[in-house]
Amino acid sequence: MTEIYLNAIKSIFANKGRAVLTFFSIAVGVCAVVITINISSVGRSAIKSEIDGLGISGLAISTDDKDVSLSAKELGRIRSYSYVDNAVPLVYESADAYIRSEKQPVCLWGIDSNADKAISLKVKEGRFFNSGDIASAAKICMIDEKFSKEHYVPLGKSIIIKNGNVTDKYLITGIVKTGSGLLQNVMGSFIPDFIYLPYSTMQNNMGSDNFSQIIVQIDEGYDNNAYEKKLIRSMEKNSGKHNVYNVNDLSGQKENLDQILVILTIILSAIGAVSLIVAGINTMNIMLVAVRERTREIGIKKALGASRSAIVSEFLLMSAVISVIGSILGIVMGELITIAGSVYFGLTPEFNIGIIMIITGFTVVSGTIFGIYPAVKASRLEPAEAFRFI
Repeated sequence: MTEIYLNAIKSIFANKGRAVLTFFSIAVGVCAVVITINISSVGRSAIKSEIDGLGISGLAISTDDKDVSLSAKELGRIRSYSYVDNAVPLVYESADAYIRSEKQPVCLWGIDSNADKAISLKVKEGRFFNSGDIASAAKICMIDEKFSKEHYVPLGKSIIIKNGNVTDKYLITGIVKTGSGLLQNVMGSFIPDFIYLPYSTMQNNMGSDNFSQIIVQIDEGYDNNAYEKKLIRSMEKNSGKHNVYNVNDLSGQKENLDQILVILTIILSAIGAVSLIVAGINTMNIMLVAVRERTREIGIKKALGASRSAIVSEFLLMSAVISVIGSILGIVMGELITIAGSVYFGLTPEFNIGIIMIITGFTVVSGTIFGIYPAVKASRLEPAEAFRFI
């Protein structure tokens, strides 16, 4: 067996240029699959992190009926229900911020002092809003970390914001780090920056006491779907109107998105697997060339008593070694490209040893399978016929 292995290695590197091209052709196919799977995996994790960072959980209640409002009274009533763990008001509106006379489109979010319990907001510098800020409708704000760096507006400075019909100066009391920053990194200027104000401040500016939405978190011991209906029935009873409230189960939307991402990963992986099939076909072509070049050598071996199984084993071993080396090169290339891409977009690269083993195994198996025909063809050569080849 050792002699067969040595002969296989020697045959592979007999033509170094062709060996390198063969390895590279397989490596490109494997690299494509590794990058495809890694992009799917990293992208899936990043999107989930982004969604978690935006605080997508619980029930988002809103209404399109102008005669029905989401007010402080309604918020207090929702908070009083035994099955409600937390409820926070949200007021949101597109606005303009002025930095050194330069206008920047932003998205304003009006929140209260306990919004960080329902929405994932991490204050990197400064402080979160307190109950006094809400009660006094303070002219303060928290800004996104990216916004702070891009426009050179540090903690303690003021910015001018036009909200509703009111244009005023707001003191920056906190700088917030939200999510993974994927959307901002990929989409750049297409995604507006977030600025957070006390919801009471935004209500004063807009001349309204209503909320855009109320985010409700049901206690863990209760079923979201069942108590969503119970909550809506209670709200309809209090308002005296039916079919006016919109409820979006944000947790359910998150699960649906996760399922879509899983399906997308499978589809992309299946498409990438085509590259491995192509690599296997290329291996077969190289092996057929090797059989033709070594026809005389094979005839001599058979004349000296080499069995068909020995000839088949040698060529199958050649095919397997070529596939292994090509796989290793492809995996290294794919992982390096993944790391470089992840660093560029500010994401965390992921390494799945199980997937790498599957890719390697699939490549070796497919390469060996495609090497069967050339190996069998070589083993069937008759010595007298083989000696005719020079």
